[in-house]
Amino acid sequence: MESGLVELSDGILRVTFALPLGIDHVHCYLLRDGDGTWTIVDTGLGLPGAAAAWGEVVRGLDAPVGRIVISHFHPDHVGAAAIVAELTGAPVYQGAIDHAQCDRAWGRERSLDRLTAFMVEHGLPSGDADAFRADSEKLAGYVQVVDDPELLEPGERIDGWEILHLPGHADGHLALLREGVLIAGDTLLATISPVVGLYVDARPDPLADFLSSLARIVELAPRIAYTGHRAAIEDPAGRASELVAHHARRLELTAASLDGEPLTAYEISHAIFPDPLSSGLRRFALAEALAHVEHLVGKGAAERVDAAPVRYAAA
Repeated sequence: MESGLVELSDGILRVTFALPLGIDHVHCYLLRDGDGTWTIVDTGLGLPGAAAAWGEVVRGLDAPVGRIVISHFHPDHVGAAAIVAELTGAPVYQGAIDHAQCDRAWGRERSLDRLTAFMVEHGLPSGDADAFRADSEKLAGYVQVVDDPELLEPGERIDGWEILHLPGHADGHLALLREGVLIAGDTLLATISPVVGLYVDARPDPLADFLSSLARIVELAPRIAYTGHRAAIEDPAGRASELVAHHARRLELTAASLDGEPLTAYEISHAIFPDPLSSGLRRFALAEALAHVEHLVGKGAAERVDAAPVRYAAA
């Protein structure tokens, strides 16, 4: 994966940072504004050295940074927001929905107990719960958010870029669209499917949200999408249609798993995502399985039959 600062087109730069996560890099973007300043979209993780790395990027620009836009609250996108804001003196812009969720995940309303209890309620074994808490605490140390960002609403424009609300991967996920160019965040990814998981304090059917977002991309038919990971996508509408088909197949696997005794989302995840998986990836698989089985519940094809832990059966 090419790193450093890359010019993608006139007025659009991409900078790639390494990540010590399941995916090993994240892309952030710099957009030249009409007044000659730059807008940064996403900031990467707030790892040791983030300030130095961003300092090198900013010093290489031919004009100051005027604003910082966050696509969504996941740590690899928002984690260095406060660092970059202090470095540049630029305000941070974030969607209202996303900021509220960011505050619950990383800020003033953070409750690791609530999140852990939710995962255990859906079948995560107690031993894995201990590891989850430890991993979450470590990750939180790499997330430095701004408490009171400037709030964005869908339909607003920033220097001609339309702000789109494309939920699913995250409830408040925003993307930017101008002249056929989509700064997509993690709504679309090349070669891999964005995680669509259900978590505590989230919208009840993230898969329905995601499928609606994909339909919106098909309707808008941008000519290129610059994404948060992997390569740019030269047929965003085609990739969106592929992801719709992908989730249709995953729903079939979810429904097929409910052919016997009731199962927790953790148990369903093993049918959809067979081992071997690391403990961290298994937790993502649990959240994905939960999103899919709850979508089936909403469609009347599955039902909740137990609590503590919650189990599911075919309706």
